[in-house]
Amino acid sequence: MDQVTLAFPIWIIVLDYLLGAAMWTLIGRFGMSLFLRPDSNFFFNKAFQWLTDPLLRIWAPITPAFLVVVMRPLYVAWFIYMLRFYVVPLLFGYSVMGVLSFPLESEVAQFIYDLGNLLTTKN
Repeated sequence: MDQVTLAFPIWIIVLDYLLGAAMWTLIGRFGMSLFLRPDSNFFFNKAFQWLTDPLLRIWAPITPAFLVVVMRPLYVAWFIYMLRFYVVPLLFGYSVMGVLSFPLESEVAQFIYDLGNLLTTKN
């Protein structure tokens, strides 16, 4: 585990991973909706819809009615991002974290960095 992961209790890491997974799944659903019809039989499209429909229903009361249906997952993802960046750290007594200091994104960034180093090192 890296330094960011060790700096936080495990339950904060789990909470961030859950919120992060929900946020990125909503962003993925929005991205796929740009290229696929809502009734597409593509497996990932159906999986993303199945995973994110409950979130969209929960956030429906505060989602503006004028918002285009395709944009609603992105709208909810933005709210989850704001929760992760501002509210969650403050609730748990931490100051607001900076960009890429979210545990989930830090782990992914570290993996990409390590992979790049592995591929560029000469034997």
